Amino acid sequence: MDTYIAALQWTALIVAILIALSSIDDLFVDAVFWSIKLKRKLLGRSGPGAVSQEKLVEKPEQPLAIMLPAWKEYDVIATMVENAVSTLAYKDYTIFVGTYANDAETIAEAEKVAKRFKRVRHVRVPHDGPTCKADCLNYIVADILAVEKERGIEFAGMILHDSEDVLHPLELHLFNYLLPHKDLIQLPVVSLEQDYLDLVAGTYMDEFAEWHAKDLVVRQRLAKTVPSAGVGTCFSRRAMTALMEEGDPFNTATLTEDYDIGNRLSERGMSAIIALYPVEFRSKRGALFGMGPDRMVTFSMPLCVREHFPNTFKTSYRQKARWILGISLQGWAQLGWSNSAVTNYFLFRDRKAIVTPTLAILAYVLVVNYLFVNLFMTLTGGEFVPLFSGHWLEFVLLWFNLFALVMRIGQRVFFVEKIYGWGHALMSIPRVFLLSFVNFAASWRALKIYIGSLLSGKSIAWDKTMHRFPSGDFLGEERKSLGEILLSWEVVTPPALNKALIDQQLNGGSLGQLLICHGIIDDMTLAEALAKQANLPTAILNPELVREARHMLEDDVMLRLRTVPFGLNKKGEVMLAMARPLTEAEQGRMRERLGKPFHQHIVPESVIIDALAEVVEPQPGVRRSLKVAPLHELLVKRKLVSKKAMREAMADYDIARHGTVGQFLVSRGVLAQDKFNELAAEQKQLVVAEWEMAHA
Repeated sequence: MDTYIAALQWTALIVAILIALSSIDDLFVDAVFWSIKLKRKLLGRSGPGAVSQEKLVEKPEQPLAIMLPAWKEYDVIATMVENAVSTLAYKDYTIFVGTYANDAETIAEAEKVAKRFKRVRHVRVPHDGPTCKADCLNYIVADILAVEKERGIEFAGMILHDSEDVLHPLELHLFNYLLPHKDLIQLPVVSLEQDYLDLVAGTYMDEFAEWHAKDLVVRQRLAKTVPSAGVGTCFSRRAMTALMEEGDPFNTATLTEDYDIGNRLSERGMSAIIALYPVEFRSKRGALFGMGPDRMVTFSMPLCVREHFPNTFKTSYRQKARWILGISLQGWAQLGWSNSAVTNYFLFRDRKAIVTPTLAILAYVLVVNYLFVNLFMTLTGGEFVPLFSGHWLEFVLLWFNLFALVMRIGQRVFFVEKIYGWGHALMSIPRVFLLSFVNFAASWRALKIYIGSLLSGKSIAWDKTMHRFPSGDFLGEERKSLGEILLSWEVVTPPALNKALIDQQLNGGSLGQLLICHGIIDDMTLAEALAKQANLPTAILNPELVREARHMLEDDVMLRLRTVPFGLNKKGEVMLAMARPLTEAEQGRMRERLGKPFHQHIVPESVIIDALAEVVEPQPGVRRSLKVAPLHELLVKRKLVSKKAMREAMADYDIARHGTVGQFLVSRGVLAQDKFNELAAEQKQLVVAEWEMAHA
């Protein structure tokens, strides 16, 4: 026992000394940051944060390219692109989506968004994946150069993003303002707010809130460089040209091409900045500790990239193992050390991540051992065993480490509260200890993979993190009309939408079906737009599953609501396929009929009709197109108004200002009120008859 106690005390002393040394490093960064903060308080803000939004937007737009490498991102890539296109206030940009040859599902989604949006290009990597993100990025850069040659333009900046990123409307304006004066512009990366019980995902909220608001600011000030975070990074044309002088711009021999490229640009004397530009955000926020309903809040913080991070212990430590592999191990092997002492200091901070997690876990183990030893001594009548010998230097060491721990936790609380409020700020305290175990598992996994690679001579595979994209409700987006969604998707022009809205007012019926009848969109596009509007998923129906599940609903219900069941999901909910979302009243009646919860999936109406034809007798009639002529066409056809008079009158027509076409023509004196009433009644009868035939 004496030998064990001596070993315990010596180990505790060594661990305490190493923790103190690491803490001195952290406290130095703290001191520099707060001195910067004090200086800004006294002298006022400078840099991009001092620029007004008006000045930001006024600068003429330069062409920008967004690089979006994708591997197995079929479930989020379309939503991310749609959100980006509808969010960004900038005009002159192109999104390049890169996919691998053996990723058919992501290829299909990339083709879909490239067809839908003129500003999106699908870049096909000719070989199978996954290799590494850098490989995909190099093919994207090659396509960017080809587009430049094809269009006779030059992109001022190339921006790196992932398929789970939520962008801010002013992001590209900020990049545009700083280009070409800055060569690497890094936006802060922030986790979207998580539930209080999502402890692992919560650790990302804590880390990024502090790291990007404090550590990168200090790094920029002292080392005059900023590492790329892999997302929200803009490279100037000058920077990308310099990187291509050596061949491919992105290093395919590392798992963290973002970190590697930042250091390579630093070696070339390129200017880098962490761009802290204050803006307002709107987001859904839970009540304090979940005690109450969620609410929408508006708060101020730096313009940033927001995203979800892993929320399980395994997915988290695997992701962080990849970061440690690329930054601490591969970065050390490939980049070595610099001639600059300041640069070496920050390289040391990056690389100590291999060791510091183990120190934290050792400290926990030592405390547990100390408690068990003294419990044993108490039960056996032995003497109390101190963890340290009692020397005054050890006493100072312990108090210093306690002070450093309080400083770490206090600052973590401070930075988390600024973004997420006091609930998550207080939750960040226990999450500090959970983070220790995640980082410990990540560091040992990284060492295991790296040593295994060295011994086997095999390259390290890309260990991909599965992504998830937040819903519009989560982001606080206002519900958009069907027309607004289709306009943002660039599948319908304003004049075409205006014409369809006119016909809808005259003839009744669904706007979506009218657009289909006019040949402007297809039923698949309509289904996707309705799903987007209602924040519901789409589905691909399997006829066999539909036949197996047909007993869940009566035939008349399926026919009347144009819906078919196709099984149960993992939660035991009935999966319903339908061409339009159910109303609240219909949902209530559906729950009563099914006797259990259900989940709606939007599919094209033609698919629903085909499915109903398979399982319902008698088969529903074949859908017909809406053939009733619009009122203004009927007036010309009946020779009540000449084509010239109608053309001249309609030249000034706008549905938002003038209401229906009939009201407009009456107000202009083109059509008499009594004749309008007569034709409108006739038109209504024709519409009713046609719709009864179409849906018989």
